Amino acid sequence: MERAMNLAILTLLDLALLMLAGATTAGAQNIEIDGHGSGRLFEGIGAVSAGASSRLLIDYPEPQRSQILDYLFKPNYGASLQHLKVEIGGDVNSTDGAEPSHMHAQNDENYKRGYEWWLMEQAKRRNPQIMLDALAWGAPGWIGGGVFFSQDNADYIVKFIQGAKKYHGLTIEYVGIWNETPYNIDWVKLLNKTLVANGLTTKIVAPDSVNTWEIVEALKSDPALQEAVYAIGVHYPGYVDYLLSGFRKGRPTYSSPSSAQSSGKPLWASEAGPWRGDWRGAEEVAKMYKRHYIDGKMTKTEIWSPVSSYYDNLPLPDSGLMTANTPWSGHYDVQPSVWATAHTTQFAQPGWQYIDNACGYLSKEGRYVTLKSGKDYTIIIETIDASASQTVSIQVTGGLSNGIVHVWRTNRRSQFVKLADVIPVDGRFEVSVDPDSIYSLTSTAGQGKGTTRGPGPSAFPISYRDDFESYTLGSTPRYFSDQGGIFSVAACSQRSSKCLRQVMPQRGIDWHYHPTPEPETVLGDMDWADYQVSVDAFLGDAGYASVYGRVGLIPQNASRPESYELNLNENGEWSLNSYVGGTKKLLTSGHLSIPPKSWHNLELRFMGSSIEARIDRKMAGQANDSSHLTGMAAIGSGWGNSEFDNFVVQTLERANSE
Repeated sequence: MERAMNLAILTLLDLALLMLAGATTAGAQNIEIDGHGSGRLFEGIGAVSAGASSRLLIDYPEPQRSQILDYLFKPNYGASLQHLKVEIGGDVNSTDGAEPSHMHAQNDENYKRGYEWWLMEQAKRRNPQIMLDALAWGAPGWIGGGVFFSQDNADYIVKFIQGAKKYHGLTIEYVGIWNETPYNIDWVKLLNKTLVANGLTTKIVAPDSVNTWEIVEALKSDPALQEAVYAIGVHYPGYVDYLLSGFRKGRPTYSSPSSAQSSGKPLWASEAGPWRGDWRGAEEVAKMYKRHYIDGKMTKTEIWSPVSSYYDNLPLPDSGLMTANTPWSGHYDVQPSVWATAHTTQFAQPGWQYIDNACGYLSKEGRYVTLKSGKDYTIIIETIDASASQTVSIQVTGGLSNGIVHVWRTNRRSQFVKLADVIPVDGRFEVSVDPDSIYSLTSTAGQGKGTTRGPGPSAFPISYRDDFESYTLGSTPRYFSDQGGIFSVAACSQRSSKCLRQVMPQRGIDWHYHPTPEPETVLGDMDWADYQVSVDAFLGDAGYASVYGRVGLIPQNASRPESYELNLNENGEWSLNSYVGGTKKLLTSGHLSIPPKSWHNLELRFMGSSIEARIDRKMAGQANDSSHLTGMAAIGSGWGNSEFDNFVVQTLERANSE
């Protein structure tokens, strides 16, 4: 009975909308959509997989992994992203982890490392028309003797683009300079020269700086720079302070200066986003997509990130359109920002044209943009800041379709719902739009809403072990998230088995917003409390090896996570340490007589405030400390080759029984 009444109410509402066709309501805002109107070409909506934001996605089981990818990239299904920008891995921490490079050393090339190649392939498989971008956050230490703006780095980027094509059949259409770092004009021109010399048509986007357009003046006075730069890309234009305050301070403008708009270059928000996918995030996304064009004449927007596939204790959790960071459970969330994005990407494609005279602000709060292609058109309206319903009267002229108008709506209660069609009369129709909503009105058809759902969330199993035997050499094991250094599966030293080796001999050229910590890789659950974590460690030439427990917050500017650490160095000196706020507190220490470059078992046990440190299965030391009561596990070392095998996390009951 209740369902029938709801359907009846919905039908009446849809009929009310339908009856507005051809009518003219007093006080309605008039919008004329003239097919002869002009504007800039729409270049698409995309997302940025960088900063290790997609790390855990590749570890998802099927069918959930494919379902997540469908929601991101499949046309007319979910977010239907039209661009994918990936990080050119540089072996440095770029926000939520370190992405591996295709060249750890100058004489080393491997185009299968990491997950960005895989992600690009999956995106392209679902949408062959998707465009691929790339950008570096940092670089390996061998580049230019530690100098980023060098010929080494230009060659390194060229090899990334060539490797994408040769080994994965992928065309990188656009490449940036150095993420959110002051650019070097001479190097931009050097990169262009190197691309051209290698027969590549990849176009350069610059400067990828935060809310600054100063390159516009440099372009005016430098013909070679003008030739080298295809598009001006700016991050978080006109609203970075508003974003950093959590949408509480400042007045966002989402704008660009008139000098940029008259530069003759495409203008892009080459990284943007509210860093959240919930309804609050969807509201900001909806406003941003409109205002980037209305106020800034920016024709392309790329959101960081497409999916939050990194642990919650890392910087900027839940930044993505979707959340999928528990691959052991298969759980994922399709958040409202997916559908706020779909209101553009499912209704207009790159190459469509904005109609400037049909883009603007509603009189009672709200924004709208209109795009056309041939006889088809779409008008996208958002009323996020409105406090009451309002009526919009639309007149379609200039040879555009006078056929049925399909209407889709998203609000807090229900996302991406198809309402009743509207039939224009003499090209005119009216719609009543509710506050805090998003509407797409279109002459096109074929849009759709994915319906798959994953299982419910579940905790990381506290009984977990990995001997690394099931992986191919050079791969990254499940669930481990490298924060400093690069850990990959290798043949063990002094053992006829596989292990996890830290392979970087030195710290790389850092992204200046996030210094790379000492080599460490983490996994697990923030709610783990009383447990044992142990690992076999080969000291190698790295100087020391560590096992961490109760790992909490992993700060953006600290060399160690909030945690307890058992550290053993090559001289046999060991220490049990606590890290709080980046400060090391020694709990207890000692010395063992050990041979050089040898294997040792390191173990931590936690029971309330009691901590036990064991080395080679013998008690080394004990301490009482309450700084960290729960947290994940990790292993780490100094720079250079260290190896780890037989990683185990288990309950104390099980540990005591073995």
